[in-house]
Amino acid sequence: MPDVEPQAEQPAAGRRRRQHSIATRLILVAALWSLAALLVTGFVLVAMYREASEREFDARLDVYLKAIIGEMAAGTPSEPAEPGNLGDPRFDLPASGWYWLVMRAETGEVLFSSMSLLGDRLQLEAPPPGEVLRSLVVGPRSAQLRVLQRTIIFGEAAAYRIAVAGETAELRERETDFAGQVALTLLVLGIGLVGAIFLQVRVGLRPLAALSASLAAVRRGDAQTVDENLPPELKPLAVELNALVRSNREVVERARTHVGNLAHALKTPLSVILNEVRGQQAPFAGKVAEQAEVMRAQVNHHLERARMAAQRRVIGVSCDVEPVLARLIRAMTRIHRDRGIDISLDMKTRLRFRGEEQDLEEMTGNLIDNACKWATSRVRVSVAASGKGEGAERIVLTIADDGPGLGESEMAEALKRGRRLDETVPGTGLGLSIVVDLAALYGGDLALARDRGQGGGGLSARLTLPAI
Repeated sequence: MPDVEPQAEQPAAGRRRRQHSIATRLILVAALWSLAALLVTGFVLVAMYREASEREFDARLDVYLKAIIGEMAAGTPSEPAEPGNLGDPRFDLPASGWYWLVMRAETGEVLFSSMSLLGDRLQLEAPPPGEVLRSLVVGPRSAQLRVLQRTIIFGEAAAYRIAVAGETAELRERETDFAGQVALTLLVLGIGLVGAIFLQVRVGLRPLAALSASLAAVRRGDAQTVDENLPPELKPLAVELNALVRSNREVVERARTHVGNLAHALKTPLSVILNEVRGQQAPFAGKVAEQAEVMRAQVNHHLERARMAAQRRVIGVSCDVEPVLARLIRAMTRIHRDRGIDISLDMKTRLRFRGEEQDLEEMTGNLIDNACKWATSRVRVSVAASGKGEGAERIVLTIADDGPGLGESEMAEALKRGRRLDETVPGTGLGLSIVVDLAALYGGDLALARDRGQGGGGLSARLTLPAI
């Protein structure tokens, strides 16, 4: 069975950036697009209103201009009649912002002007013959004026330039008020759109959350298959996931069957050899029996490791940690009751191991049994969670005794397969190595250290395993 290769640490430049959720991306993109669309809409509406206001303003000026032409026509071509206030008293108020004047087209001499000008003169450009000229000029009090000019010919030679002007301040105020109303309206609309987008994304992605919860239930072992009652877009994914789970279980079952067959195929010849040499006193027979026992231990170790690797690849297997430890502590207390070993459990949080219960029992059982063998009077078992975030939480089990402990070099030797540091204590020397191998298959590890909490002389075994 090939060992699981450790993942190489990614270089800093190759580390992936933090990924945002799909919901966040959809809401952000839709909100930005809505904001851009509303801004463009606001500018277009204000521009359209400005254009319509200016057309309406020019239409009013054109009415006044035609009224002036009508009143001038009451006179003769050489001596046109003087226009009055055109029905608007603002033309009679000084510096009211509304002005008109009549000039001779050839000389630019002012013939008539509104009372509101009070002798002021507007700096105007001559309009093209036969056309209406619209322009902006600076009038009295430095106010901006919108001017409408036209050249009129009375008779054969009499030509007059007529200009009507009005301040644009009122026009700009109305545009500003309209722009404020548009901004407020679009702001309310934008908030409503973002809220609607948020609800749409949340409701639309709810089946994904259901699929994730169903898959998590399979991973924890609470369900056998992923729920396929999903929308048409996600149902094929659920079907494929269930097919993968079934295929995984079938592969594991076949591996277990092959391991069992191999175990029987190897154990039977070894048993025959041992039976044949037992009872014989020849040195050769003793050597054969000794090596056959070594072979049996090696076969058991590697078959157990193959079984562990097969179980490690089962999807949706998990178990509670506390019941397994409580059961082991009760059993070890009975086994070592003649020595009066006090075994305590310190576990404040409910944790689940992502793996088979029998594997957890085998790892912790080996460590607790080893601690009890070497302890003087007590063994302390503590369990805690380590790490935060998705996929980062792990179980840390610490088994400490108050025995003689080990030196640094002895700790390294103790983890090697088949190494026994004291032949007076029963065992094969495979217990700790099996724990190391099994923990590695689950992505965990086992570390030994001096236990400072037991008077400074005990041994502390720290087992790290994946949690759900």
